[in-house]
Amino acid sequence: MPRIARLVADDLVFHILTRGNNRNVVFLDEMDYRHYLSLLALYREEHSFLLYHYCLMPNHIHMILKVTKDTNLAKLMKQINISYVYHFKKKYSYYGHFWQDRYKSLIIDKDEYLLMCGKYIELNPVKAGLVNDPKDYPYSSYNFYVNDVRSAILHKNPLYEDMANTDKERQAYYKDLIIETNKINLNRRFLGSKYFINMMEHQFGITNRQRRRGRPRNEEK
Repeated sequence: MPRIARLVADDLVFHILTRGNNRNVVFLDEMDYRHYLSLLALYREEHSFLLYHYCLMPNHIHMILKVTKDTNLAKLMKQINISYVYHFKKKYSYYGHFWQDRYKSLIIDKDEYLLMCGKYIELNPVKAGLVNDPKDYPYSSYNFYVNDVRSAILHKNPLYEDMANTDKERQAYYKDLIIETNKINLNRRFLGSKYFINMMEHQFGITNRQRRRGRPRNEEK
């Protein structure tokens, strides 16, 4: 079955998910995490994307970024993935396939869903049992929003400033933000209101539901 072309247009926000092959670990020490973040900083200069949220898990990566007219998303992810593989293979003498399939890219409504999806990925380390509190996980954007930790690669989620009147109030609101996990479905192409999904389906001429890989099931006769 031929691959479906990527859905790309200016001014869209994407949830990007990349996994290690067979969910193998892709970060083995602190310097590996730092190297991946340095690649984001490096290629941001070329592609002018805005990174709102991220979480680097031991075996996969979440990012929420907004593309601009200068962003070539496919080229960006290819450059980052190839550069990181080169680093990993050279450092650990690793051989074999490194990333699992292509990265996933889910288009997000720039409404309440943008904050919800950002907080959702920052809670991954807690759900995985790596930490009890997301503030204790050093490889995500959580402390950028809750503890005002500076970052050279992050841009504030545009909805964050409207959450309250002061930084302290915004940090407290974000910390207490409740995520409805049943609304986060990574097997879709679009995440947002019914109006947003209908608009995206019409714009790209494709349904929201993604087909699973593999052979089609035999229909019952």
